[in-house]
Amino acid sequence: MPADFPITELWQVITGQAPGRTSTDQITLFDSVGFAIEDFSALRYIRDRIAGTDLYQPLDLLADPDDPRDLFGMLARAAPV
Repeated sequence: MPADFPITELWQVITGQAPGRTSTDQITLFDSVGFAIEDFSALRYIRDRIAGTDLYQPLDLLADPDDPRDLFGMLARAAPV
C-alpha cells in the first residue's frame, strides 16, 4: 500500500469517531500485534457487539485457500456477486 493509504483504527470505529465499512467493496483488515489473547479478545468483542443484528454472519475461520499467499483473492472469490 502507498504511504498515504487511508487507515482507520479499530478504536476509532468502536468509539464512533470514524465510520466502518460503507460498502461491500471495502475490506476490513485487522492487523493485530500478534498476541493471541489480544486477537481473540478483539474478535470476541466485535462478535458480541454485532450478534443478533443483520450485520452478523457466522464464518468458518479455518481457511483452505487455493493459494495461501493470496488471502485477499480468497475473500474476493467468496463475495456475493
